[in-house]
Amino acid sequence: MVERRPWLDALAHAILLAGVLVVAFPVLLTLVASTQSAEQIASSRPLSLLPGPHLLDNYRLALLGGETSAGSRLPPALPMLTVSLVMALTIALGKIVISLLSAFAIVYFRFPLRGLVFWAIFVTLMLPVEVRISPTYEVIADLGLLNTYTGLTVPLIASATATFLLRQFFLTVPDELVEAARVDGAGPMRFFWDVLLPMSRTSIAALFVIQFIYGWNQYLWPLLVTTDESMYPIVLGIKRLIAGEAYTEWNVVMATAMLAMLPPAVVVLSMQRWFVKGLVDSEK
Repeated sequence: MVERRPWLDALAHAILLAGVLVVAFPVLLTLVASTQSAEQIASSRPLSLLPGPHLLDNYRLALLGGETSAGSRLPPALPMLTVSLVMALTIALGKIVISLLSAFAIVYFRFPLRGLVFWAIFVTLMLPVEVRISPTYEVIADLGLLNTYTGLTVPLIASATATFLLRQFFLTVPDELVEAARVDGAGPMRFFWDVLLPMSRTSIAALFVIQFIYGWNQYLWPLLVTTDESMYPIVLGIKRLIAGEAYTEWNVVMATAMLAMLPPAVVVLSMQRWFVKGLVDSEK
């Protein structure tokens, strides 16, 4: 029997509240700074936590670009957000499709060296893009895929982690279900499409959230394979705003950072229930 102690509940809530404040304070600071002018940010020590009157102007300038009061010419964030969105969706959906098919083949097909194939896929966890970046870049350059969506996404699509998680889920599917599908005359792809996919929807949702954020936050690989400004994702755009001018318009930088947070936040909030169920509930 677990005893309820009020002081333990109060302590747990205090710790949780402190954690929320630690995580939320930088976001609040960014939001407040995005509503102030560059002069207010530069002259305030410490930075004021009261919102300023320039919210609409700063976000319009960040989203559409233009000339600032200091004479700086800023690029629009809208094309960069579009590139990041296409990149994140392609990586997330590509990883899920490839991982579903590879996990399905490893679990339900009997072929020579099946275990070796799985471990060969799993070992690639020790070879992330940062480790193999030079040969990968050479291949992409030789194929003429620099400054293209293909070059941005294809080297990042394969996922050993997603394959492993889906394999573990498929292994928990009862053998009786497989036999029943076989007796009913369902072929492998019919079983995959009508049985496994509906049962895997929460796992797929959890993987989609993780892989979308992974693709959205990519910095190093786009930094290498994009030289055309029209193919910059939003992460590179924020870095360009900071390092591109002698005088940094911090208010516009903060507004761009807030815009960059919105799509991942929308994905997480809209799929929160599915995400949690995919991690903690096998739903069988």
